[in-house]
Amino acid sequence: MPFKQVTIIGTGLIGGSLGLALKKRRLAGRIVGCDRAPVLEKAERCGAIDTGTANPADAVRGSDLVVLATPVIPILDLIGRLGPALPPKTLVTDVGSTKAEIVQRAAKSFGRHAGQRFLAGHPMAGKESAGVEFADADLFEGAAWLFTPLPGQNVHAGLCGEFIHCAEKTGARIAVLDPADHDRFCAWISHLPQMISTALAAALVDEFGADAPVLDIGGRALREMTRISGSPYSMWRDIAITNRKNLSDALQKLEQRLAHIRENLDSRELAAEFERAHELKKSPLRKRGAKSGDRVI
Repeated sequence: MPFKQVTIIGTGLIGGSLGLALKKRRLAGRIVGCDRAPVLEKAERCGAIDTGTANPADAVRGSDLVVLATPVIPILDLIGRLGPALPPKTLVTDVGSTKAEIVQRAAKSFGRHAGQRFLAGHPMAGKESAGVEFADADLFEGAAWLFTPLPGQNVHAGLCGEFIHCAEKTGARIAVLDPADHDRFCAWISHLPQMISTALAAALVDEFGADAPVLDIGGRALREMTRISGSPYSMWRDIAITNRKNLSDALQKLEQRLAHIRENLDSRELAAEFERAHELKKSPLRKRGAKSGDRVI
């Protein structure tokens, strides 16, 4: 059992699912949750944690692993508050959806030993429904878990390596990439799809009204494209703030592509766009199935 006591700060969907996954696979001993009292009650009731407290300083006491599973801006705050006070042998990791600012804050807060004390991570798993009541011990099965090293850090050494091994045991596929590359990459493959879904759902409401049965009539394609429009603003606000430039660039390029399609609805250029789009599904990784250690970009 790699970790005798684990603290999970933020026992929502991801934090709760991690607690369930660690317990199911016997990768941790006692699991302590930190959140608001009603959330902790649900987390304990569903078995994601053994006990909980609303005070982060109390929650981390005695833990050899601390997981920050809140939205990104609270993660930044927690790194600054908890980092200097934690024992040197406690590993801190996070699940934030943007990484450049988190890595910078960790390097500053943990100092010259930051590479042994902090591991920046991002499991590419989730659902459109937030909350520990939707937590799933198998949420990470088959999902990519991205790790972004601090300057000079060997993420496979020491406690960092132990946690990466745990992540693999949950069924996740591990990839390591630079924090700046991560944020640009995720702006396209994760953050942009959310904004497209949000914009489409909002436009449908404007066009037909909130009570119109558009999803019932529209069929599977529309339901799939608008499924994640139900994701909580509280999480996406922090992502938009901390990855603004990359997301803005992606949105601008998509806007240009959509304008090109709009201007060529009756020309052969539309066929060319379809042909270009079909190349995405011809990816070698899609054909053979991506595995741990595959390059992400």
